[in-house]
Amino acid sequence: MLRFDNPDGGVWKQGFDISYHGNEWDKEPLEVFVVPHSHNDPGWLKTFDDYYRDQTQHILNNMLLHLAQDTRRKMIWSEISYFSKWWNDIDSQKRDTVRRLLRNGQLEMATGGWVMPDEANTHYFALIDQLMEGHQWLEANLGVKPTSGWAVDPFGHSPSMAYFLKRAGLASMLIQRVHYAVKKQFATKKTLEFYWRQNWDPASSSDMMCHMMPFYSYDIPHTCGPDPSICCQFDFHRLPGGRISCPWRIPPQPITDHNIRERSLLLLDQYRKKSRLFRTGVLLVPLGDDFRWAESSEWQNQFNNYQRLFTYLNTHSELHVKAQFGTISDYFRALRNRTARTGINLPVLSGDFFTYADRDDHYWSGYYTSRPFYKRLDRLLESHLRAAEILYSLTLAEMRRAEAGGVSGYRGDFPAGEAYQLLIVARRNLGLFQHHDAVTGTSKDWVVMDYGKRLYHSILALKEVLVNSAHWLILKDKAAYRHEPSSAFLQMDEVQPSQDTLPKKTILTVGRASRMLVVYNPVSQKRSAVVSIYVDSPAVRVVSMETGQPIPAQLSAVWAEPTRMSLKAYKLSFIAEVPPLALVLYHLLHAPDKDDSTQRANYTFLARDWQESQSIDTGPFKASRLQGDEANAPLVLANAHIQTWTSPSSGLLEKMKLAGDGLERHVQVRFFWYGTSPNHDKSGAYLFLPDGEAKIQPRRTLAKLPLQANFYPMTTMAYVQDSNSRLTLLTGQSLGVASLKSGNLEVVLDRRLQQDDNRGLGQGVTDNKLTASCFRLLLERRRRQEKEVALVSYPSLISHASSLHLLQPLLSMAVNPASSAASLPLLPSYQPIRKALPCDLHLLNLRTIQNKEGAGPSDQSALILHRKGFDCDVLNTPAHLHCGTTHGELDLDNMFTSLSVHNLQRVTLTLMHPENESGNDAGDSDSRSHHVKLEPMEVRTIQVQIG
Repeated sequence: MLRFDNPDGGVWKQGFDISYHGNEWDKEPLEVFVVPHSHNDPGWLKTFDDYYRDQTQHILNNMLLHLAQDTRRKMIWSEISYFSKWWNDIDSQKRDTVRRLLRNGQLEMATGGWVMPDEANTHYFALIDQLMEGHQWLEANLGVKPTSGWAVDPFGHSPSMAYFLKRAGLASMLIQRVHYAVKKQFATKKTLEFYWRQNWDPASSSDMMCHMMPFYSYDIPHTCGPDPSICCQFDFHRLPGGRISCPWRIPPQPITDHNIRERSLLLLDQYRKKSRLFRTGVLLVPLGDDFRWAESSEWQNQFNNYQRLFTYLNTHSELHVKAQFGTISDYFRALRNRTARTGINLPVLSGDFFTYADRDDHYWSGYYTSRPFYKRLDRLLESHLRAAEILYSLTLAEMRRAEAGGVSGYRGDFPAGEAYQLLIVARRNLGLFQHHDAVTGTSKDWVVMDYGKRLYHSILALKEVLVNSAHWLILKDKAAYRHEPSSAFLQMDEVQPSQDTLPKKTILTVGRASRMLVVYNPVSQKRSAVVSIYVDSPAVRVVSMETGQPIPAQLSAVWAEPTRMSLKAYKLSFIAEVPPLALVLYHLLHAPDKDDSTQRANYTFLARDWQESQSIDTGPFKASRLQGDEANAPLVLANAHIQTWTSPSSGLLEKMKLAGDGLERHVQVRFFWYGTSPNHDKSGAYLFLPDGEAKIQPRRTLAKLPLQANFYPMTTMAYVQDSNSRLTLLTGQSLGVASLKSGNLEVVLDRRLQQDDNRGLGQGVTDNKLTASCFRLLLERRRRQEKEVALVSYPSLISHASSLHLLQPLLSMAVNPASSAASLPLLPSYQPIRKALPCDLHLLNLRTIQNKEGAGPSDQSALILHRKGFDCDVLNTPAHLHCGTTHGELDLDNMFTSLSVHNLQRVTLTLMHPENESGNDAGDSDSRSHHVKLEPMEVRTIQVQIG
């Protein structure tokens, strides 16, 4: 529909002239809500702590003073990460003032997440987790339950965020950064306010009332109306003599008896023009910007001058306007009342708002990939946090079960309180990194390093939680548990030396003695996967502790350099069969039937000369050279399911064939690079402005857009398909992806930029680091489509399972021979649940809830479930993954092996409301039933006591 051009619109550069007759408000007055706000980035040009010290604490201190002076004054706040830090610094008298302002409706917590998150690079686990952390803090400390969302600065918007806010019990939300051409179209059609519906939801249960801001920015010059030169005159922080002024060189004037009529009518004209872009006569006017309201003089100037304007407008009935300070929920409440009274209907919309452009061809697709090292580190922290949350919650539940049965001393000296504090810090550090200038890679170098240190230290802390919990669970005699921080019983098999380096495998000493290895499966389905560890000897065999039987294992080279193998380390790989959420023990034994020196010599020969062999047995694969010209013959790998051909010169994939259909498909991997635009405007941390032009065939009708507009966020996967095949690229980190030619997927792996892109960062991105980009390539056959493919497309079940292998891998922990507990008897396995959850039902988290009476853990947990939507037209789904057989059902009474579920409560996503109280359908007829059913794509939280 849209031309995606950018003609000069006059004073509203990206829009059009707005006119009105003046009598439009005679029957229903214009109702104006001016909403003071301050957008506080939790890190960008300064670190989180520096911003707090220099600006944020002063904003919040002044808020207490100036809101208390006049009950007509109001303000909203959204970043709970900052608010919680400030709360810890203030005394009880100030805390009481905060509570009073909240009760009065003068102060509102909007959204209530730990941060205002990015919506492109973030994984949905982390989005929900930071929202839950903020909401749980608000409920515990302030008794507040947010009702409206506020997202003025994320660089594009996802419908997933709307769904999570709806499921959390919020009723409405606001967004700002949307492509200027889309904003213009919505303004023309008066669809800037709409119900946002999930594109997989045929009904209206997911509908969320949403307001889209119409103009360029959320600052004061772009919020009162279409003319920024006039709106800037009503930013009274820019009065002459101050630190900032208006770029349009027309300064604000203090409101006096002499100019109040002229000033009021000038402002009202902007209000009226802006209101003509909407269907009702209720108008939202944000009043703020980044880190505003830090100085006492700004509060005085803004509130005093605006109150004079409001008084004049409201007392002149012929103007048909009512203007006041308000919160975002005040505005939405009035909007709902007006639509209900007048019968005005808001439209329904489905879809996302990517990729964002703020002007011309300046598409913000660069940040999808900027600083990929930290995007990967983010996923590592996320996987460790989820794994630790579940194992810790199970450990506490097993302790409660034993104590309820009269067993004393069952806890040993397990550090439950200390571990829980580590979990809280990790939740908050992960939440902080979801900020829209953190995971995006769009902060200053030293700020990125600060984020990196937080992520790194929390990964180390979570490893402590994991090994302590696993230690307790696999001990036969729980009372024998001893907490030994300096010599832990279990050690993770990877060590990351610092925040900006890659993890390294620990070399396990096997020697003449044996080593015990614990493998943890953090997902709720049975998993069969390769476990690879480094050992100090090639004469090692693996034995299952459960069966006592040896496990087939493979030895591979560890390369000290690209052409030199290590003689101190050997890669031992075996297939571990691990039940859902289970810990399984394996014995690593020195092979007594083989001489170690002979093994080492034979192994060295194999590693050096394997390329000269005509056929090499690689365990489950057979590798061979085709007959003919050895230099040009591709390497062929094959097993019972797939055959691949790779280039002899580059080693890159060239062809694939699936068993069963006999078709050879050309699936090639290539590397290339883009330069930046030769024009004045260049790529930076945010923008992707490549050199050259491309003739493209992207998603449906977007060929009229420039190359950079056709890149989209790839958070977990992307696929291309035709009527016969689907090729999916699964990723272990978020990156930018495009399909610029039919049948192609193009992924940006890294970006190095010497220059800034003039979006405020003030530097390029040159801090590139060696990064492990993790991918899986999945080729699937499809049932031929006889009709047009539906607008909604889903991954296959095996694709979902493969994604979890990348995002939630098996974790290996070795028994430390130096630990005093190394000789204690262990269980061969710990299996907490009776059977795997249905294949489309994912245990998103089992999160221990904080004790409301103190800082430690409670006996309650949040059981968060997600039923994944999947495509049944993929034909090579494994036999154990059948479509249409699970119905998304789970019986919690029969879920656990020895644990029981008590005090079940169906609640909203972040535990803020009983599910039926929030307006969300509880789904099950009996709220006390332990039988749970989820619809496809649904995410649900159930509060339970497990013990």
